[in-house]
Amino acid sequence: MGNYNGPPCEVITPLKALQSSVNNTRFVAGCNIVACNATKIPEAVQLASSVDYVIMFMGLDQDQEQEGFDRTDLVLPGMQQTLISKVAEAAKKPIILVLLSGGPLDITFAKDDPRIGAILWAGYPGEAGGKLPVTWYPQEFTKVPMTDMRMRPDPTTGYPGRSYRFYTGKTVYQFGYGLSYSNYSYEFEAKAATSIYLNNSLSPQATSNDPNTLSYDIASLGFHTCGELKVSSKVGVKNHGPMAGKHPVLLFSRSPSTEHGRPVKQLVGFQSVHLEAGESTKVEFPLSACEHLSRVVNDGKRVLDKGSHFLIVGDEEHQINIIS
Repeated sequence: MGNYNGPPCEVITPLKALQSSVNNTRFVAGCNIVACNATKIPEAVQLASSVDYVIMFMGLDQDQEQEGFDRTDLVLPGMQQTLISKVAEAAKKPIILVLLSGGPLDITFAKDDPRIGAILWAGYPGEAGGKLPVTWYPQEFTKVPMTDMRMRPDPTTGYPGRSYRFYTGKTVYQFGYGLSYSNYSYEFEAKAATSIYLNNSLSPQATSNDPNTLSYDIASLGFHTCGELKVSSKVGVKNHGPMAGKHPVLLFSRSPSTEHGRPVKQLVGFQSVHLEAGESTKVEFPLSACEHLSRVVNDGKRVLDKGSHFLIVGDEEHQINIIS
């Protein structure tokens, strides 16, 4: 259980859940505690080599991460990595690795290991999910000083930035990443670019850090004008796989470039849809230009750039033009 959880009526452990649905479930505690400073690798290897399927539950607990206590690295604690690799090597088939943690982990070793057939991040099990809500950074990200909390990258010093909106370095898994038992495709309903006309007496101005782009100050536009700058984007979603599934559809926006501190992209909406095999549907995202297509400049003001913007879902893009 994570921080601030309410007292549950009953806690069902992963082992108990498996035993209730799978006959002849066998178990070995590969680590003495989550810190894993002592292991039962020989016993775990022996069991893994004698069963049909292996599921390993690894990760962290509140001895490694909690309120008022920061982790010093991004790797699995103690001998967990060694245990995973040894068990995966001994198993008859690729193993399933389930990770319990509140934050990201550098599991590059497992991601690139063909003996690990599936990786499931369960958080501290509670709310249902489907896509990563955070970027999983590599271990080298710990070299970035915690005292430097700038969001935007700084190429002059090699600072990579923070969060999916601005981070430019390597990742183990990106924000929004997630696999499914089915394959899904997307298609924007509108084929031609969408135009939003700003009929306002206010003239766009160049910002202090970008003299080549004309922008509207959101505060100056006002509530009434922003209320008129709305558009709806419809996205077709199809399940091409052999199985039914519930699939989260993530919609992002981006500017034509990341120059002058613009984000790489930003999440502007998400919806979950349940589709049978071969089924398709459409989801609609109501968008506000002032809220979803704007950006924050260096002086803290939120502005809306005149010109082209893009909506992104999967590998598909749709252009929106702000015209005065």
